[in-house]
Amino acid sequence: MKDFGRVDVVLDDYLKKHKISRSSLTRNTELQYSQILRYCKNDVQKMDLSILAKLCTVLDCNIDDLLRLTKGKKE
Repeated sequence: MKDFGRVDVVLDDYLKKHKISRSSLTRNTELQYSQILRYCKNDVQKMDLSILAKLCTVLDCNIDDLLRLTKGKKE
């Protein structure tokens, strides 16, 4: 199977770097804490684009601040 790499959610790193709590993010985004926790733990099977847009808007950041692409190996 060809290795295409992976996309990781690095929301928790962003929050720590900017000293933002998960609880305040939950309040400001009006999302459930469990949703925020899944994104913080990079435990998301299918990313919801509306949630990513909401996170970027509330955090005033770009999508590449929350996602990291690790490229696969070329054959």
